[in-house]
Amino acid sequence: MAEFRGYLAMRQLHREFLRAGADILQTFTFYASDDKLENRGNGKQINEAACDLAREVADEGDALVAGGVSQTPSYLSCKSEAEVKAIFMKQIEVYVQRKVDFLIAEYFEHVEEAEWAVQVLKTTGKPVAVTLCIGPEGDLNGVSPGDCAVRLVQAGADIVGVNCHFDPVTAVKTVKMMMEGGGSLSFPSVSGLARYSFLIRGATCSAALEPRVLTRWDMQKYARDAYDSGIRYIGGCCGFQPYHTRALAEELAAERGFLPAASEKHGSWGSGLEMHTKPWVRARARRDYWEKLPPASGRPHCASMSTPAGWGVTKGHAQLMQKKESTTQDELKVLFGKSVTNQ
Repeated sequence: MAEFRGYLAMRQLHREFLRAGADILQTFTFYASDDKLENRGNGKQINEAACDLAREVADEGDALVAGGVSQTPSYLSCKSEAEVKAIFMKQIEVYVQRKVDFLIAEYFEHVEEAEWAVQVLKTTGKPVAVTLCIGPEGDLNGVSPGDCAVRLVQAGADIVGVNCHFDPVTAVKTVKMMMEGGGSLSFPSVSGLARYSFLIRGATCSAALEPRVLTRWDMQKYARDAYDSGIRYIGGCCGFQPYHTRALAEELAAERGFLPAASEKHGSWGSGLEMHTKPWVRARARRDYWEKLPPASGRPHCASMSTPAGWGVTKGHAQLMQKKESTTQDELKVLFGKSVTNQ
């Protein structure tokens, strides 16, 4: 019964994104390679169910289904190129069997691993999008956004961009750097967006992110800035809600030629406040109020920015080596001490 309720909840979540205007429903398979699933006691059936759910709801409308792969524990543990590629090859079997429309390689901190993923995904004959979780400084080895884009296109990517880690302004800036760095290379660009405006290594990740959630008005500005920058695949990642998707769709309604179904019971730019009891609330029923509103946390001692943890570890570091056993209390004490030192 619990599994059935979970199935219904996941299906409804897909449906809400579809009604909000999503053109693409992505399978809920993030960070679900075999090595990660085995570390957490799961099997590939979870990926099969994710594909079936996405397709079921996509067929209710006119949406595409995308299956995704992401960075692997094996790469961080310094496994060979052949071993890492075997992980990707194993994961995409279900996407081929379930006939997803295209593939996404997302959330890669090292362009080298992203290249390997793209090369494997292209063997399916399906279109491939790839996104790095990087900012203007490039990947964790210092490879610039422009050089990352060139390498990914040469690896076979059809769409190149970023997702997660950074705010809307930084995300769009980084994609523009990728486009400029590509020179004469011709490729569409994708910009995915995290919900918070600081590095994911910040002190509030990942159990106190609510104050960082973007408003629907932030999303409309992001959609316009991204579109005007030449970005044509615009979406979101961590914490993205259906109303964020609706905001993107409403901002680009003229370009798309229609409003999403979820806009039927929703007035644009706060127009639903026109009949509010309080006159000062009715006065907010206008576009320029919401466009100029600087969101406040309501917490008098809440900092405007969060400090990155700055641990300085990446591929090959002992603390990133993956294992099936739970972290011991002694190992945690070492991490707790380092956490205090770095924050």
